[in-house]
Amino acid sequence: MVLTIRFIGSLRASSKKTKLMLKLKKAVPLKEVIKIIVEEQPKLKRALIDPELGDPRTNTIMLVNGKDISVLKGLETMLNDGDEVVFVPVVHGG
Repeated sequence: MVLTIRFIGSLRASSKKTKLMLKLKKAVPLKEVIKIIVEEQPKLKRALIDPELGDPRTNTIMLVNGKDISVLKGLETMLNDGDEVVFVPVVHGG
């Protein structure tokens, strides 16, 4: 199966890619895909993984096929062949 992974904003700059095609053997939850991405793109680890908890950060908006994962099953959302995942960093200012 093949997933399309897109990076927006500073994540695009960190990865030096706008799109990544990820080939997997079977359907997996989003949480596992994030771990695979970080292995392939170590510069994204700081942006995608909380250093204290070791879990994916909540300050990145994650969309699966155009839907925010909060309306799906969160990090346990199963990804299937042809799905598109988009990572959008949340920028805070003040």
